[in-house]
Amino acid sequence: MSIGHTLLGLLESGPRHGYDLKRAFDEKFGHDRPLHYGQVYSTMSRLLKNGLVEVDGVEAGGGPERKRYAITEAGVTDVETWIRQPEKPEPYLQSTLYTKVVLALLTGRDAGDVLDTQRAEHLRLMRVLTDRKRHGDLTDQLICDHALFHLEADLRWLELTAARLVQLASEVRA
Repeated sequence: MSIGHTLLGLLESGPRHGYDLKRAFDEKFGHDRPLHYGQVYSTMSRLLKNGLVEVDGVEAGGGPERKRYAITEAGVTDVETWIRQPEKPEPYLQSTLYTKVVLALLTGRDAGDVLDTQRAEHLRLMRVLTDRKRHGDLTDQLICDHALFHLEADLRWLELTAARLVQLASEVRA
């Protein structure tokens, strides 16, 4: 999963402090692996340097200054490109796909398009593997079978998620 893109996507709803970003990330995506504060601030520093976010305000407090970050137009474009780009099909893809689907829902994009694009990429790779299997030796056939079974499982997940998009949209927006 791309932490930078996920944080950018979360910023599309409005400017936030680093600790707000961490909390939103952990709540939506970090159940198994919450972000460390250091990772949030190092990522925000990199995004700031790359012109994908800007400092929207600085507040003085009892400790260090608290910066509020806002996404730039370049950041919005970068998230849009990332969300629309299919992932290379591989085992355990769902965590990245799930993140893209949720961010699409949170930012008003068409999550169905994200799933359709990924489905097309999976089907393309399945055709390649099926052709390779047809012309390969037993080792090649077994390797291709392994990959095809994983791709089939991913396709089932894509279909199930597409069928539940309305329910998912209401839950992630709550």
